[in-house]
Amino acid sequence: MDTRKELNFMDIGAIEELYKQYMENPESVDESFRFFFQGFDLAIRHFPARPQEIKGAVGVSTKEIAVMNLITGYRRRGHLFTKTNPVRSRRQYSPTLDLDNFNLSESDLDKEFEAGKEIGIGRATLREIVEHLSETYCKSIGVEYRYMTKPEIVQWLQQKMESSKNQE
Repeated sequence: MDTRKELNFMDIGAIEELYKQYMENPESVDESFRFFFQGFDLAIRHFPARPQEIKGAVGVSTKEIAVMNLITGYRRRGHLFTKTNPVRSRRQYSPTLDLDNFNLSESDLDKEFEAGKEIGIGRATLREIVEHLSETYCKSIGVEYRYMTKPEIVQWLQQKMESSKNQE
């Protein structure tokens, strides 16, 4: 029996059952699976599982990720909250761009985040980031552009709008 071919078509549960059977009595499974499980056991003994390091992710806090999500929220939905009609108030959209919708709070406003670099303002407080995003995406000019399929165009627009707060 060719174990490699068999493994391609077996589900995890079946392999797990065979392994349990092998652990109780190695002679009870086919010879090819016996060799497979022996190799598996050898690997576990000599190379125990260790948590893997993700390069570049060391020290990234959940708050930093939340700020990145907030930036994405403004980029995707900011146009829904623009002030484009002076005669009547804007329709209410949900979810809003409120901090609590991104697992952030008022107490985070004066903390600094590296995520400010994403919008071209460098390391900045959450207050500065929100102010910059609000100026860029929620004033009198709204731009819905995230539906575009060419990343280079999306990035170009983001860079132009965020570097000028969408005022030029």
